[in-house]
Amino acid sequence: MKMTKTLARARRKVRIRKKLAGTAERPRLVVFRSNRHIYAQVVDDLTGQTLVSSSSLTLGKGGEAMKADTEAAAKVGKDLAQKALERNIDAVVFDRNGYIYHGRIKALADGARDGGLKF
Repeated sequence: MKMTKTLARARRKVRIRKKLAGTAERPRLVVFRSNRHIYAQVVDDLTGQTLVSSSSLTLGKGGEAMKADTEAAAKVGKDLAQKALERNIDAVVFDRNGYIYHGRIKALADGARDGGLKF
């Protein structure tokens, strides 16, 4: 079977998820990247609940349309960090979801760190 981009990402995702798990004290920050938007959510894996979420889609509904670039990803990271700190979540485990830590994924992580999250 030929190794495609999606198959390679799925393999990386499985490898990462074997090692990561979010708890109530330190939930998991999950990132999903599409061609148009970037999504992030903080998940408690013990209960299976999404605690906080943010995306370029919801941030863009306020007026101007957001592009799928590193600036939008940084804004999503800062917004997610602000919402998490309001719910007394200050430390998370970063799950890049099989994506390479580069570009928009890195910008989102840096934005979340600038917003006050620790990981």
